[in-house]
Amino acid sequence: MVRPCRHRLGEKLTTQWMAHLCGLCLALRQDHGQLARIVTNYDGLLISVLTEAQSGFAEAGRRTAGPCPLRGMRTASVAHGEGARLAAAVSLVLASAKMRDHVADGDGLLARRPVALAAHRVAAGWDRAGARTGAGVGFDTAVLLDAVDRQAGIETLAGPGTPILTVTEPTETATAAAFAHTAVLAGRPHNAGPLAEAGRLFGRLAHLLDAVEDREADAASGAWNPLAATGTPLEEARRLADDAVHGIRLALTEVDWGSGVPGGHGTGGVLAHRLLVHELPNSVHRAFGTVSCAHGSGAYAPPGGPGAPMPPGPPRRDRRGLVTGCAVWLGLACTCQMCCGTYEDPWTGEPRRGSCSNCDCSGCCDCCDCCGEGGGCDCGCNC
Repeated sequence: MVRPCRHRLGEKLTTQWMAHLCGLCLALRQDHGQLARIVTNYDGLLISVLTEAQSGFAEAGRRTAGPCPLRGMRTASVAHGEGARLAAAVSLVLASAKMRDHVADGDGLLARRPVALAAHRVAAGWDRAGARTGAGVGFDTAVLLDAVDRQAGIETLAGPGTPILTVTEPTETATAAAFAHTAVLAGRPHNAGPLAEAGRLFGRLAHLLDAVEDREADAASGAWNPLAATGTPLEEARRLADDAVHGIRLALTEVDWGSGVPGGHGTGGVLAHRLLVHELPNSVHRAFGTVSCAHGSGAYAPPGGPGAPMPPGPPRRDRRGLVTGCAVWLGLACTCQMCCGTYEDPWTGEPRRGSCSNCDCSGCCDCCDCCGEGGGCDCGCNC
């Protein structure tokens, strides 16, 4: 749901964001093997971001990771520790729930019995793995599993006239628990209340936006959709989404990020503020098809068309050899970065953009600098 635009994040925050994304991916691999890395997701890394934001010691929670095709075979400083492990546990359990949901709906290949049985086994394994990792950081994933179980029953009973918030409640409960536990890991238990409220509303927003984005596809396939099932009009869904965004902003003003002032960012809360206060409205715009950032994936698009070099930046890196360059090219191609994002040329290291990027920077960004290199902020969050 939270897919930040790199233009708005800026170089410093983009680097921090990538550190948490890579940290989540590597935590999944370290504790649960290579297959578990497929559940890496942008929303899950928020758990890691929130934990670090409250601790206020970013560098202490970093390690240097080895070369990876997704980083152009470069090393990188990545987040690690309890925040990343909690994010991994939550991601595994929720991915398991999503897989079982797809099996129940008979989506695609999962309509075939052998594939569905295999998916069930994978999902059960992820549940157990998530529980082990959660226990290691003091988090009981039973609250997530209970929410998943209740979700199926609620959807079965829901019909025209059922309040849409009845359907979103299990998701709200699960995300509230995950957000609140970041306060425990960071040693700031007094933050658990406001973070639980932010998490509850984040879960509501995620459920609503997922329903909005899937509405047409679900109608075409005959799949269950909460908006269609309860007869909730888009106008009401938009009102609830906007209220959730506003509620998250208010809840975060009560969080102590280490500055000594509730809501003040201190040294660690800048990225959390940017993602949860400034980026969530863009997620709503994107789901409802209203005005948003035209960058799409957040990839920067220089003039000159697909594959063109980026504008002058840092000095060019040394050329890679033929074999290494081919290996990097294969990694980039297999992960779609060469068509859907920004990447470094496999041999020269020069920044380039993917062939599918279509970015018109003229007037499409609401680039508030309050969370970057300076500037004011009118969001009322004590920037």
